Amino acid sequence: MTDRVEDTDVLVVGGGTAGFGAAIAAARQGARVTLLEATSKVGGVMAFCPGMPWGGAYPMDEIIGGLIEELTVRLASMDPPAAEKRNCTLDNFGPEIIYDHDLATLTMFEMLEEAGVRVRLGTIAIAPDMDGDTVSAVQCCDRQGPFSIKSKYVIDCSGDGDISAKAGVPYVLGDASGNMMAVTISFFMVGVDWKRAFADPDPYFEKYAAKGVAENRLHRDLAKLYLMRGFHEGTVFCNSVHVRGVDGTDPVAVGAATQEGRRRCRQLAQFLRSDVPGFENAHMSMLSPTVGVRETRKLQGIYRLKGEDLARATKFEDGVVACDNPIDDVMRAEGEMTHDAAIGSGQYYTIPFRSLVPEKVTNLMFAGRILSADPAAFASVRGMPQCMAMGQATGTAAALALRSGATVQEVSREELVRCLSQQGINRLNVVEMAAQ
Repeated sequence: MTDRVEDTDVLVVGGGTAGFGAAIAAARQGARVTLLEATSKVGGVMAFCPGMPWGGAYPMDEIIGGLIEELTVRLASMDPPAAEKRNCTLDNFGPEIIYDHDLATLTMFEMLEEAGVRVRLGTIAIAPDMDGDTVSAVQCCDRQGPFSIKSKYVIDCSGDGDISAKAGVPYVLGDASGNMMAVTISFFMVGVDWKRAFADPDPYFEKYAAKGVAENRLHRDLAKLYLMRGFHEGTVFCNSVHVRGVDGTDPVAVGAATQEGRRRCRQLAQFLRSDVPGFENAHMSMLSPTVGVRETRKLQGIYRLKGEDLARATKFEDGVVACDNPIDDVMRAEGEMTHDAAIGSGQYYTIPFRSLVPEKVTNLMFAGRILSADPAAFASVRGMPQCMAMGQATGTAAALALRSGATVQEVSREELVRCLSQQGINRLNVVEMAAQ
């Protein structure tokens, strides 16, 4: 134990898009909220891969709504605008949101401030203290040493689910064989002649990539180049360098993958300058500080979302966010990069709240890429807009539970869905539930 003890109503662990959504949603409804983030920035993959588009934000060409819409509108309303909607160049993806990275980060911090969230940067959540099936406190550490936070409700948005796993929530690591998707390190090329660079109709630059691989100037996994126009003219977001076989829960493995990824990024930048028209005078910028990790633990919730649910375009009665993303599977083991459609054209499914709630721990929820899902479903649901809405759902549920003293399992799913709809999240089954 430690002499430093803090107290809060809702503790959110992890300041990625899910944690951002959870913290603001709970605070706006009157809860005292503390948000812990181990790094110096909020945004999660936005911080690890600056400039990564918010993909999958428009199921059937309608924005999912809620906080992602509010954030986008705030950015797009700036003079000059700092965000816009555009079509994704990847197969089977719909429109996405591109944005000015620095202004987006600044705005997210402002929204947290406005909501009254206490943000603790550079702080690691180490382990939960358990009182039976309840988390009584979370042991933490910052530069001043260890301390603990007592909280009535805990929302794990950490990406890896460390606190949930240590609280006893069952989980699987990767797919059925333990294989996890490749990690990615990204960068920008700045000073690109867009007109010449994107003159070739091939969206993946495969002709150029094949030459680089054949000449051993590019890694063999760079057979397709994922190069996308950035938000600012003359910038190109390079989301191509993937490193396979990395356990994202192992910090040593993540560090080694980051350095290997940096080398591959430098090779790719040099190749683009020398071989691809339009890049001759460009230079590399905004190299990721660490790899972006797509997949580690998937926690066991009351309901495990399955690939069959997606194929049937299931709209759950406790659905909290709509999604029509493809099954975006990124190089598990020796597998290839795929963007296979998850559902039929013109369809969407919803992610159920029950996939964010454990069966037993009474005051713990989780959101983001640690939700309860099988490998196929997981490969579709993990987009940043969906993660933000999952966080918004758990933050709202925590506020509802706080008012009545309920466990997270006892939260009225009908009331939760109605609240989320009132907060502007679209395509939820409010009418159907009210008629039951």
